[in-house]
Amino acid sequence: MRGELGQVLVDGQHRADTMAAGVRGARDHLLDLNRPVSDILPRFRIPGVTVSELIQHRGGIRDAESLLSLAGFRDLDHYTADDLLQLACRQQHRAVEPGRFLYSNTGYLLLSEILKHVHGTGLHEIADQQVFTPLGMASTRFKTDPREVIPGAAASYQPTMSGWLLHQQRPVTLPGPGSLWCTASDLDRWLDHLWHACQPAIATLPFEQHLSYRPSDHHPFTYGAGLYADPRTDRTAVFHYGHEHGFSAATHLTSSGLRVICLSNHTGIAADHVTATALAELGRHPEADPRETLSRALQHRPAPQSIPVDRPDSDTPHTPLGTYVCQDVPGTVRLTYSAGSLYLWHRGTRDRLTRTGPTTYTALACTLTLPTTPADGEEPAADGFVLDLDRAPGLHYQRQPTKPALQGPAEPG
Repeated sequence: MRGELGQVLVDGQHRADTMAAGVRGARDHLLDLNRPVSDILPRFRIPGVTVSELIQHRGGIRDAESLLSLAGFRDLDHYTADDLLQLACRQQHRAVEPGRFLYSNTGYLLLSEILKHVHGTGLHEIADQQVFTPLGMASTRFKTDPREVIPGAAASYQPTMSGWLLHQQRPVTLPGPGSLWCTASDLDRWLDHLWHACQPAIATLPFEQHLSYRPSDHHPFTYGAGLYADPRTDRTAVFHYGHEHGFSAATHLTSSGLRVICLSNHTGIAADHVTATALAELGRHPEADPRETLSRALQHRPAPQSIPVDRPDSDTPHTPLGTYVCQDVPGTVRLTYSAGSLYLWHRGTRDRLTRTGPTTYTALACTLTLPTTPADGEEPAADGFVLDLDRAPGLHYQRQPTKPALQGPAEPG
């Protein structure tokens, strides 16, 4: 689907552009993809992680944005690339075993820093020189300054009971894993370039000669050079998609050259769902008018899911279990117990975790595991616990020792 929506924040596509600059550096012998990241960025402390593992999400690096609330950031706090890099550089060990896929935007933030080190200039200048200008992508840029005004930029909106409102949060500037502003026409040029780069070997996926495509977090799709791939013979394609601050974007390129692009600035219309529906419609009706196909795809989009709200129950007392620290995340969290649930407190907010197993308590996108099984109806003993977030697993928290109360001088006998 092609069309213009002004310049839109394109989440997902920027990883392919960052990766392309990295592969270009390898081709020009400026960057060894098998080189350990710590050799280039001395602050990075996880041993053995290579540049190619950053690109393929196999470095075991926790996604730093997932750690922000645990580190004391509130929902509307502004954060910077350096804030995320500091969180990344606290990590001392892989969060998962070597070779396992763990999607992490932080890997691409580190890749951006590596490219800056290798080329001596920022990612926007590198991408503009090597990708955007040669392909005629005149309306595409990485936003590097939050004060910068993007000409013709669209705003994101959300529907409310009282009408349309601007999305509350403003996108942050994180070149590498984010901050790419683009148009559908420029994305079309990029996909056309990828398709012609694979010719005449039609079975070859983009940049496969540099980085192999291996199993990802979404079976049967694989992941390689900044792109997901559908390797099935009858439907070979590469794609990417993403959501950020009310914007969403999806691009899809098949081995036949079919290019599908969907950009959305409507919080209730997810570009990846529209794209998947449109592709299914095109498969059933290949000769249909593209505008009719898009119309049907929009009509069949899934209804937005409501997120359960945890309302405080003032009548139910909470038993404090302790204050906890983790070497991989700054700051502290607290744990309380009430009516069979655990409550994880951080910076004045709380997550309610419901018991789902002998030692596990689960909330949206996180699981807390205790070292021992508490008896039914009894408060758990929690000297420590392991917290697994979707993109930041294996956080080991230990209870801080209780400080003894200060004692005054003894009364005279």
